Amino acid sequence: MTKPNYLYYGDNLEILIKHIRDETVDLCYIDPPFNSKRTYNQIYNNLGKEDKAQAQAFIDTWVWDEQAVDGFTAITRNAPGVYTKQSIELIIGLSKVLGKGSLLAYLVSMTQRIAQIWRVLKPTGSFYLHCDPTCSHYLKLVLDSFFCPREGEYKNELIWCYRERELSKRHWNKKHDVLLFYTKSSKHTFNWQSVAEPYSEYTLTKKFKHQDEKGHYRLRYKDGRNDPSSESEKTYRQYVDVGVPPRDWLFMPIINQASRERLGYPTQKPEALLERIIKASSNEGDMILDAYCGCGTTIAVAQRLNRHWIGIDITYQAISVILKRLKETFKEENILNTIDLRGQPRDIEGARALATKKDDRLRKEFEKWAILTYSDNLAIINEKKGADGGIDGVAFIQHNAEDYKNIIFSVKSGHIDVKMVRDLRGVIEREQAAMGILITLEEPTRPMLQEAKIAEVYENPLTAQKFDRLQIVTVQEMLAGDRLKVPLTHEVLKRARLQASENQNYELEL
Repeated sequence: MTKPNYLYYGDNLEILIKHIRDETVDLCYIDPPFNSKRTYNQIYNNLGKEDKAQAQAFIDTWVWDEQAVDGFTAITRNAPGVYTKQSIELIIGLSKVLGKGSLLAYLVSMTQRIAQIWRVLKPTGSFYLHCDPTCSHYLKLVLDSFFCPREGEYKNELIWCYRERELSKRHWNKKHDVLLFYTKSSKHTFNWQSVAEPYSEYTLTKKFKHQDEKGHYRLRYKDGRNDPSSESEKTYRQYVDVGVPPRDWLFMPIINQASRERLGYPTQKPEALLERIIKASSNEGDMILDAYCGCGTTIAVAQRLNRHWIGIDITYQAISVILKRLKETFKEENILNTIDLRGQPRDIEGARALATKKDDRLRKEFEKWAILTYSDNLAIINEKKGADGGIDGVAFIQHNAEDYKNIIFSVKSGHIDVKMVRDLRGVIEREQAAMGILITLEEPTRPMLQEAKIAEVYENPLTAQKFDRLQIVTVQEMLAGDRLKVPLTHEVLKRARLQASENQNYELEL
């Protein structure tokens, strides 16, 4: 039976511990969040006094909070067999140097997860940690403390160079990322031929200037003297290899604004980068893990290269992006039927548990899950901080040949009353929206349903279809399979924006 691919929604630490068995992963790549936009001194000196309202899952900001304290305690008390002596002493030492603030909170979180990644890697497994120079030196210490005492090996610091606008005139412009490459043992996969770089034209035409059915070659004396001018019994043919073995740096463009690959995800990496890593450090049929899979670049490339994969992300927005990406990329393969999707609420108790998460970073996850699930991942989440104007999300419907109208989503996980329906009706009028959808965890009252009817109906001029302009949907109905039946146009708008961007770039080139 074909091994399934797994996509997990939830905290990667919990999922790694509970669901990923020992020594089952051939290659792990992670690109964990870190707030590189803040200056080093701010990170170093911050003692956890920043506004906790900023600590959201999509914003790579770390605070010394209850979660960090629990992690620090778990490491220093050493759950049997989880942490090495070196990793424990490292975290204790760093706490004395850094103080208990943002940077230590981040390193505690990473230490907990690296411990589990080391556990799930096969003895022949490889691990790449993608970061930027702001914190790579600390992360290398953490990785050393797990891999080196256990017969693992530090292989390389890979440098990915890219080009963007150079804006700084006060320091060297920052235009590279760091990837730390470790293996669990010396018996690891490295297919250098699959990522070899082509020889230059000069090498092929001047050095290896002869050619036969086997390829380009040059003549060499058997005794090691300089190149001969003609072939004889004292010479042999030295053929070029498949290419130049890969260097520990590469220049590769970031994803530009007009790229069809671009998904609008804040930390999206180019597929070409992941392709090199996966080709080099795994074989077809191997299991690839990305524990911070974001918009799904790793798993999309793994799928294309015939690898099995496990993806984990803590935000349902990321899960939604991944599902859409895979569906669009592998249209002919009915790929969604091959994915074992785990972690999303399957019953009302699971939905209630998601709505009452204590972690501040996850306070909007219930809203995101509800909106994206009900819209089949076609709505757009309102990421505005603070007052959201009564709008938790929005989708689009084509109103006529030239115009689109909004469908507004409002999500309530606690007590609900008729005032909330009136408020949503007011937002619909204010925004001149086609419709408004109120998604509730609790059952609506009769007065709420009556109030919703006052909003009357929306009739689409293009299709003549009629819909209740204000609809109340319960989570229970959604779990039973109820979905928004209005034809949405998010993808139409996305393609239109992409085409406009491509036209603009073409005009600039001209």
